[in-house]
Amino acid sequence: MPKFAMQTRFGILQTAVVLSVAAIGICHASFGFAQSESASVSESPISESLTDAEVIAEINRLIEQSWTDNEVEPSAMADDFEWARRAYLDTVGHIPPGDEIEQFVASEGRAKRAQLIEKLLDDPAYVRFWTTNWTNLAIGLGNPDGVSRLGMRRFFREVFGKNRPWDEAVYELISGSGHYELNGEVNFLLAQDIREDEGVRATANATRLFLGIQVQCTQCHNHPFNDWKQDQFWQFNSFFRQTRSEEFERYDETSGQMVTDYVELKDATDDPRAAGPVFFEKRSGLMQVAFPTYFGVEVDPSEGTNRRSELARLMISEQADPLVAKAFVNRTWGHFFGYGFTRPVDDMGPHNPPSHPVLLDYLTEQFVEADYDVKRLIRWITNSRAYHLTSQFNENNTYDNPAAGETPLFSHMYVKRMGAEQLYDSLIIATEAHKSGRTSWDAAEQQRQRWLQQFVVAFGNDEGTEATTFDGTIPQALMLMNGELIREAVSAEPGSFLHTVMTDSKNHPEAIGRIYLASLGRPASGSERNTAMKLIRGSETPLAGYQDLFWALLNSNEFIFIR
Repeated sequence: MPKFAMQTRFGILQTAVVLSVAAIGICHASFGFAQSESASVSESPISESLTDAEVIAEINRLIEQSWTDNEVEPSAMADDFEWARRAYLDTVGHIPPGDEIEQFVASEGRAKRAQLIEKLLDDPAYVRFWTTNWTNLAIGLGNPDGVSRLGMRRFFREVFGKNRPWDEAVYELISGSGHYELNGEVNFLLAQDIREDEGVRATANATRLFLGIQVQCTQCHNHPFNDWKQDQFWQFNSFFRQTRSEEFERYDETSGQMVTDYVELKDATDDPRAAGPVFFEKRSGLMQVAFPTYFGVEVDPSEGTNRRSELARLMISEQADPLVAKAFVNRTWGHFFGYGFTRPVDDMGPHNPPSHPVLLDYLTEQFVEADYDVKRLIRWITNSRAYHLTSQFNENNTYDNPAAGETPLFSHMYVKRMGAEQLYDSLIIATEAHKSGRTSWDAAEQQRQRWLQQFVVAFGNDEGTEATTFDGTIPQALMLMNGELIREAVSAEPGSFLHTVMTDSKNHPEAIGRIYLASLGRPASGSERNTAMKLIRGSETPLAGYQDLFWALLNSNEFIFIR
């Protein structure tokens, strides 16, 4: 079984050839990893009885118990270079700048990794990254008609910027109403074509995103593998039957036509036609009735009841199985490890048992006890022992390979592909390409936004529902090999990274080291330095050699993947 880990030492020319055919394979790591001291975390209490350190200790105990039970030996701890790059990409969505990773590696102390996590959680890039992730999940990659992407981003920016409790955010996303920019939460339901399909998409996506269960196939029949029945789908659907969207127009002098000015989401609680039950057709052809019911809890279906508000209240109410908390824990764990406790993360239930049920329940319980504190949950995950392991296999955990269909044991870090925004922002951090030849911040930012839209198009999927990863498609490979951003990245225009390196470096080895650190987040090995020196000396000019080296590293597997 091949080891699912990163290739980190390879010839420059070999890398270019591999990427030219978009063969984004993954090989095992070939450099050693230093044993890292355990991270130290604060003793701030999350409840009357537990501290962050105690929660992390219990996570470690449960994970370590699973290693013992499955007779697997965990990999060694990742060295500071590998771990810091991972932490930056997972937490703030881009690779660490070269100077920052140098400072981190040079620093000492048992708590330095925990301190870096705190720094990243306070970074504005954290808010931007998680805002982008959840905006994409809520409304897709594009700009659907009648939906304000700006309004949706404003909502999530406030959620993550103020670290608002996640249950409050879900409540507003389900129950919100009003102007699509002033009340940005309404864009989630507006993006579900609430007017066109009587809340069918809203039913499917609300349960998938916020409860971690998939009910869409029960629209027409009972679920073949879990306990969901057809009538339960329509019971959920009835909560959205009062919901309406209304467009307001204005006259556009330029076109001489009426255009959409804004959209509002409303509830027709006073409309008798929206009261009462929902009727649906069974596969037998018989018509059946469904009333608004949430896992057996019935809601008054009469006129005057705001059903969405009742649904939102029930979703976040205290109960034996708080699905909103469990769904968020599972999705967040999957974000940091590449695999959640279930696959996929939004299809939980008896038909798809979690890999670590006790740990999932424990984290869910503590997340609720911590008042749905998102930063606390991230702190627990990123300070756990499992998150600090290297991506390199050892002889006794090669079968811990979820990519081959095995149950994840988290005995090493699973290699993840970057998302579109992660890859784009990492290219910007590594190259400062948007600054090349531009003297003002506004000009640089305009260029950054234009390139980002190109990335969104190249990395989008057919449905445009979520930010996708680098899959090695021809458009993606061509954009990385010869796109405008890459061409700017390897230029030597004033303001570019290469211009700075060639201006400030005292010799070739120093320049090569800075290029490796900026692109791959680690020093060049001896053999890599020798190969790079041969490339530079054999090129028509030193600049051409540096450009070829930088191009190859930016197009390498090691740059594209999170290990």
